Amino acid sequence: MTHVLVTGAAGGIGSAIAEAFAAQGAFLTLSDRDIDALGATAARIDGGTAIRAADLTGPDAASDLVDQSWAAHGPVDVLVNAAGVYPSLDMADVDAASWDRLFAVNLRAPVLTTAALARLAAASGRPASVVNISSGSALRSRPGGGPYASSKAALEMATRAAALELGALGIRVNAVSPGFVLVDSDVNPVSAEYARSIDVNPLGRPGTPEDIARAVCWLAGPEASWITGETVRVDGGSSTGALHLPRIWQADGTRATRPAHAEAPVGAGTTTEEVTR
Repeated sequence: MTHVLVTGAAGGIGSAIAEAFAAQGAFLTLSDRDIDALGATAARIDGGTAIRAADLTGPDAASDLVDQSWAAHGPVDVLVNAAGVYPSLDMADVDAASWDRLFAVNLRAPVLTTAALARLAAASGRPASVVNISSGSALRSRPGGGPYASSKAALEMATRAAALELGALGIRVNAVSPGFVLVDSDVNPVSAEYARSIDVNPLGRPGTPEDIARAVCWLAGPEASWITGETVRVDGGSSTGALHLPRIWQADGTRATRPAHAEAPVGAGTTTEEVTR
């Protein structure tokens, strides 16, 4: 039986991922800081589960979680790093404590869980698969989301670096990057105004936690056995471009003109020909 360890399993996306793997017959080790919500996730799963409370801001919490899960319930075949926090924090207001907490959960924890799994899997000669949960913010930040976007951009690079180094050990490391998925989370609340402004994509509907879970299960499974170091964007096509922008050319023939203050100055010793060339 496949043993799947899911961090952040009390959250909307994390719990959907856990339920999807359970439907495939996997044994689940579920981890989160909120033990009560974690128990609610386990109660919805019809199959073998274990729950482990973990505060991933602790320096040893991530590696201890993998070590203890392996020791208690057998080798971990699939690791899903779904735990994450998204504080609304302007770049001008960043302080060391808030930055360090954000990066401890969103970047350091998945890196350390992956490293711990790699050591155990290599020692036992077993393959393994890791799926990190990234975000469209890794490619495009927004006001109040700069620190979060920075953590997810770093996570995507860490995913590629781990895939490069661990592939020879039979360990695949990939990421799934969700688009906007409304999960009604008390931990990471989303305003109605934000939801209305960001919920635009070519497929014309918001994503669901189940959309993300199906992608994670596929990427972790045998059908994707020759894929590593990739970030799969599950976002309804929102990362393909800006659907809400008007066309460049308009039928009414109007056109934008260059403002006068944008004219390139001609300095001493510089000819007009040199400037416009």
